[in-house]
Amino acid sequence: MSESLSRRLSGWTMIVRAGREMGTLLFAGATGLLLGGLSTGLYVTMAGVAMSLLHNAVKWATFSYTVHDDRIVLRRALIGRSVTNIPIDRIRGVDISTTLPHRVLGVTVVHIDAAAAGENAGEGTLNAVSRAEAVRLRQVLLSRPQNRNDAAATVARPPRRGVLYARALPRWYLYAPLSGAYILTPFALVGSLLGALYNLGDDLGLLTERRLARLGQDAAGLPPVLAIGAVALLLLAMPIASVVAYALFNWDFTLRAVGGEGGDRDGTIVAERGLITRRSVSLEHGRIRGVELRDNPLERLAGVVRLGALVTGLGDSEHRRRLLPTSPRDVVGDVAGRVLAAPAGPLPVLTTLTPHPAAARRRRISRALLPPLAATLIALAMGRLLVAYGIGALALLSFPLALDRYRQLGHANDGSRLAMRSGSLRRHQVVIDHRAVLGWELRQSLFQRRAGLVTLVAGVGAGRGGYPVIDLAEEEALTLAQEITPRWVTPFLA
Repeated sequence: MSESLSRRLSGWTMIVRAGREMGTLLFAGATGLLLGGLSTGLYVTMAGVAMSLLHNAVKWATFSYTVHDDRIVLRRALIGRSVTNIPIDRIRGVDISTTLPHRVLGVTVVHIDAAAAGENAGEGTLNAVSRAEAVRLRQVLLSRPQNRNDAAATVARPPRRGVLYARALPRWYLYAPLSGAYILTPFALVGSLLGALYNLGDDLGLLTERRLARLGQDAAGLPPVLAIGAVALLLLAMPIASVVAYALFNWDFTLRAVGGEGGDRDGTIVAERGLITRRSVSLEHGRIRGVELRDNPLERLAGVVRLGALVTGLGDSEHRRRLLPTSPRDVVGDVAGRVLAAPAGPLPVLTTLTPHPAAARRRRISRALLPPLAATLIALAMGRLLVAYGIGALALLSFPLALDRYRQLGHANDGSRLAMRSGSLRRHQVVIDHRAVLGWELRQSLFQRRAGLVTLVAGVGAGRGGYPVIDLAEEEALTLAQEITPRWVTPFLA
């Protein structure tokens, strides 16, 4: 049943938005303090706070939303009138995020992501609503049509916790230094701090060419022991800061199936994480077409991997499709199987892979060795011995990397799912459901043709759109495509 009345955001939204503008107001007050003294700074700050509250009060009063049977309507009428209609059957996710100010006030932000045409046409944000209203909206907007009226009537019902798939353990935080995404956190923090100080000093006229030159001379005159100590301190801070960053982003990470009976694909997969900002991301289970596993050599040695979902029509996919952060491989295998509605236990296609032909190994060795060897010969012909030695050493190091790249190549087919794996320094493995395959593409370069190899690309309406099985034998590629989609491929083979 459609709602008869329009709803407004929580009244706390005016305070939240005014708080976000507090930095600008304090800067304006500081400017008034420098130019006209304490009274001027106080008047400027108070006037800015009053104008901010008035502006946000008008925005709150002129915004409303209404949930109908087939759509949610967002109306804005501050200066110009705008109406955004988001069809419910095209909504791909309803995310709930709570920053520290929102948590203090007991409100949250609801972000609606849907597949629709036009820039930002499939998005809507409600900032801010009560927690109970956020849960109700997610139940209504993600429920099936036959269950939508029941979901809309359960305003006061507490949220269903669902079936727990995985929960991050504190020892998982120690995996953060293995990933480049977290190990570079100290450099990002130092760079941001130096950039902010430079911009502030430049705006206030504190930085001049003479002062910068004197600062550079002072830094160059420091004892080498201090410079070495600073570098050592930074290197020591890298793993510690990476653990802290991992904990902040993935604090109490939980992955649950809500709205279905465990592996029921009619439900929703909900991932919750974060310490300061708590975010809840929901994915419609029926739209998950596969999973993707990523790791690097250090993570492989520790037996950990990252897990993401391949979902159709998903915006902000790199952020929202994450199912598990860096986690033990056995946990990832179990979660991947449950997400893909596979039988209990780890998926065989994750571990039992078919190796590729020996020609694929020769191709990787030649691609790794021929360019540096050619550069070495050129350097020798020019009389640059040191350059030749350096490039030759690089060629020797690339040989074991080429062998590892071949060892990581593989594919598997268990009758319901297709798995493919490639890469070494950044290895990724994709498992897709047979029903998600929309088409095939055969790619063959000149060198592949001479080696009797071909790349088979599975077209999928999710993720990057296509995932390649690299360097298969020609007959093997056709047989694999025929096993998965016999009705499409058999007529061409005949």
